[in-house]
Amino acid sequence: MPSTPVRVKGRSLVGGAAQGALLFADVGLSFWGGVDPASGEVIDRHHPLSGERLAGRVLAIPSGRGSCTGSSVLMELISNGHAPAALVLAEADEILTLGVLVAQVIFQRSLPVVCVGYEAFNGLRGQGFVRLEEDVLTLSGRRPNDGWQGSDACQPPTPSTLDLTEQDRVLLDGTHGKAAQVAMQIVLRMAEIQGATQLLNVTQAHIDGCIYTGPASLRFAEQLVQWGAKVRVPTTLNSISVDQRRWRELGVDPALGEPASALGDAYMAMGAQLSFTCAPYLLDTAPKAGEQIVWAESNAVVYANSVLGARTQKYPDFLDICIALCGRAPLTGCHLDDQRKAGLIVDVPALGNVDDSFYPLLGYHIGALAGRRIPLIRGLEHAAPTLDDLKAFGAAFATTSAAPLFHIAGVTPEALDLAAVLESEVTLPLETVCVAGLLASWRELNSARDNWVDVVSLGNPHFSLSEFAVLATLCAGRLKHPYVVLAITCGRAVLEQARKAGYLAAIEAFGAVLVTDTCWCMLGEPVIPPHATTLMTNSGKYAHYAPGLVGRGVHFAALADCVDAACSASTSGQPPRWLQPTTRTGSPTHV
Repeated sequence: MPSTPVRVKGRSLVGGAAQGALLFADVGLSFWGGVDPASGEVIDRHHPLSGERLAGRVLAIPSGRGSCTGSSVLMELISNGHAPAALVLAEADEILTLGVLVAQVIFQRSLPVVCVGYEAFNGLRGQGFVRLEEDVLTLSGRRPNDGWQGSDACQPPTPSTLDLTEQDRVLLDGTHGKAAQVAMQIVLRMAEIQGATQLLNVTQAHIDGCIYTGPASLRFAEQLVQWGAKVRVPTTLNSISVDQRRWRELGVDPALGEPASALGDAYMAMGAQLSFTCAPYLLDTAPKAGEQIVWAESNAVVYANSVLGARTQKYPDFLDICIALCGRAPLTGCHLDDQRKAGLIVDVPALGNVDDSFYPLLGYHIGALAGRRIPLIRGLEHAAPTLDDLKAFGAAFATTSAAPLFHIAGVTPEALDLAAVLESEVTLPLETVCVAGLLASWRELNSARDNWVDVVSLGNPHFSLSEFAVLATLCAGRLKHPYVVLAITCGRAVLEQARKAGYLAAIEAFGAVLVTDTCWCMLGEPVIPPHATTLMTNSGKYAHYAPGLVGRGVHFAALADCVDAACSASTSGQPPRWLQPTTRTGSPTHV
């Protein structure tokens, strides 16, 4: 520990002055699913800060990762007094920064955010105390005894350096009402932080801010409604926190059910469609290749960019609705050709006969390797992954990565021609996936301590029509164990398609529960019975988040294994055969 204070200069994203004990981690943190919005405890049980409380401490992480709802959680923490004193990042993070900006507007409360670059960030390791004044950090071994007091920054003026159209200026001057004016102010603040010089038109929006994280999330939406908010582009809604039609029937506490339902209603009052799905790419309104859109929800963003070839940034909650109210977004990030290039190559040598757990496991593993870099994945050119495989891959990838996009050579549309996703004359870093690495990721996702299975959780992201078809075949002529709950979450539109196709008869006869409007990342007791200790899922995303969200251990496996476990109330707890090196006679070391 240095005997004299050390000063580090960074880039201020949100101004202000604060101090506190340093809480450092070299792994990005998703605030949604990783931090309890009511207490500020880190609940991501895979994270090195698990169990730590953020309140009053200076949090230093490379960046956020995972869910777009991190902005909502951080705003909630600021409003209830459990937020960190300040955020120190290695690189700018739009999701976390946006949460602070909205708290300034709605609650007149804030905290300073600064990025310092990776070299200076790594130098924070082992430091004890940090004082932050605008863009300068002072590091010391302990709190100075000088009576110093921090301060929140005043809301800065709207940036004036952007090239605005006449319509932009009309929105900004309040001609179209307070909601549109505030929305444009927030959009311009984010554009400035991102380095954009102009805005672009978007054709549609998907809103993730309808997830209820606490009273602040509802207050934000209701404030917009009171200000007369109306969306200017076709807008769909993500899963909300309850099945709006059946939450009472499902036994959900009104303390959650009523505000969560009201939050969905507030966004519909702004003109959004009643879609309530985390898989908007399954709707008839899915965008086309090259279409400029504003989508939030991490798995949806990754799917839209990677599989559909549409163009969206990984938009934070609340910025999504602000852009929908303006119809204008910062012209930067994945909206631009040069920001969609690969920054990493990942080789996946041949594996042999795999089951459908391969793709979510691979996505989870590669997401951790990629960090914020867009990967080009080689080796799957002849694997012919289905759209469901890509959905599962992308959701798990978006859980561990902050990147908004992946390319799979010969599979995803922009990677059919590798020249389109590679910078000429640039040598990219190379990672090679190996059996040992995949097995380590598999063990990370399998947190259960015994072989029992109490609940089988399917539909994260929401089930597709083709997944219903496969499940109906697996369930035909069978009955689940009477002590096991098997529940599937899906959107209303897909549920009706499955009913018309005749898939639901076998599934309901099997004993499955069908839940719409919400998804597993928002479900808890009593859908998960209080006595249940162990879950099983085919979702890499949910296997990661569930231990922190619902406090249960998880078995992660293929869909067929999940159905078998629902019948027997148990599972082997062993890796699939294709992941067991002893069964891969003559196979290469790398997979």
